[in-house]
Amino acid sequence: MKIVVLNGSPRRNGNTAAMVSAFIEAAEAKGHEIVRFDAAMMNIGGCRDCCTCFKTGKACSFDDDFNIIAPHILDAGAVVFAMPVYWYSIPAQLKGVIDRLFSFMVAEKPIAGKKCGLITCCEENDMSVMDGVRIPMERTVNLLKWDMVGEVLVPGVFNVGDIAQTDGCAQAAALAGKF
Repeated sequence: MKIVVLNGSPRRNGNTAAMVSAFIEAAEAKGHEIVRFDAAMMNIGGCRDCCTCFKTGKACSFDDDFNIIAPHILDAGAVVFAMPVYWYSIPAQLKGVIDRLFSFMVAEKPIAGKKCGLITCCEENDMSVMDGVRIPMERTVNLLKWDMVGEVLVPGVFNVGDIAQTDGCAQAAALAGKF
């Protein structure tokens, strides 16, 4: 299966990146094809609600790096969203990608039936802090008619390397087994 991994963390070697690497390694070991995008390192704006999606031959009429990601999402059997919690919500670096998923709906592209996974972590120890990521992602998946096969929610990590004191990477690797 082709799995697109969308990483929303700007830290190249941070806690989210460590979990993404663990997921990818386990998924590739199971024979899956992985395409990874680090949204924070890309030029992706928000949706402008012009509703001209795919009219130029690309997902978005405003040509930025979302148009690199979109064909891979269309071709994939699964999408994994990975991100830290930023100010109790989805980080802006990935929110632009999520908002632009609207283009598939406007253009009536066949994207239903994909599998989806979520990998997230936060600084605080209160699991409800991740609700600002978890709930919008679950609603997104429902709207797109995707199947959320698993969530990795790791609290209490902030500094680079804190993830090593948790089972977050093991959980991320186990998530690969659900695809």
